[in-house]
Amino acid sequence: MKLSVLIPVYNERYLVGELVRRVLCAALPAGMEREVVIVDDGSSDGTRELLAKIAQENPDSIRYIEHEKNQGKGAAIRTASAAATGEYSIFQDADLEYDPTDYAKLLGPLLKGHADVVYGSRFLSSERRRVLYFWHSLGNTALTMLSNMFTDLNLTDMETGYKAFRTSILKTIPIRCRGFGIEPEITAKIAKRGLRIYEVPISYDGRTYREGKKITWKDGVRALLVIIKYRLVDDLYDEKSGHEILASMSKAYRFNRWMADAVVRPHLGHKVLEIGAGLGNMTLQLLPRDKYIASEYDSLHLEVLNTLKTHHHTLETAQIDAQNAADFEQIKESVDT
Repeated sequence: MKLSVLIPVYNERYLVGELVRRVLCAALPAGMEREVVIVDDGSSDGTRELLAKIAQENPDSIRYIEHEKNQGKGAAIRTASAAATGEYSIFQDADLEYDPTDYAKLLGPLLKGHADVVYGSRFLSSERRRVLYFWHSLGNTALTMLSNMFTDLNLTDMETGYKAFRTSILKTIPIRCRGFGIEPEITAKIAKRGLRIYEVPISYDGRTYREGKKITWKDGVRALLVIIKYRLVDDLYDEKSGHEILASMSKAYRFNRWMADAVVRPHLGHKVLEIGAGLGNMTLQLLPRDKYIASEYDSLHLEVLNTLKTHHHTLETAQIDAQNAADFEQIKESVDT
């Protein structure tokens, strides 16, 4: 296994060296390697030269990419995620507010197969949290509440900078926002896709504006507009190949239930193979069964089906090409429908 730590950096000359040291030293679960993907987003204070030197000194651990001009956190994360090669990815800010010793907490639900995305919450109980701005905290709470109202989630910290993903899923999420709007944008999209989201408590050493904090009330206003935009706009997959249609159909609960009850269920036995199960819209209606194999050829759809197995213990999945007879050899004797 490999973890990709994605670090967007802009003008953090005096902090980023210590941050990279902490990232490289952070304990990971047994057997897990790490790669650090750093994107310098057009720094002009000497950060770029420092990062180039650090990357040169750690060629086996660090992948270093430069943006010629400052484009924003979202753009830097988009570049970093495209370059990630690990099975899991974590967003890591470069300002020392978030502690890399929390990586094991963030990875726990992913490694157990319970989650597709894990948020590190600054507002759940944790060992420590620096006490800072009331109005900033209130703004975070308000944006999280508004995001929850639009996404029907119950997150405690939507704006957190610590988010961990299965990389294969992260790479399929289109990131359009260039700045701090990435947080509400990505939250809206993973909610609409029905991904399994967990939260874990993290420590947080926030800094003051005198110490270099960059986010302002203007970013809060932009976040509000992003929340509204992605409530109205479905832009859920990086590649348009039928995924959007099936995601929309998954919301048609009564139609899917009618299809299952009136058209399919009367003809089923107890050991079923479903060919072309997609995102599991029909699968969920037809469970439980003594045996149910949901098959797909599309790898992204298959990943979604694999997540359903967490709560459906008689469900199996298989990658099957309906035009290839050899794919059926291993299962043809085990089903009756």
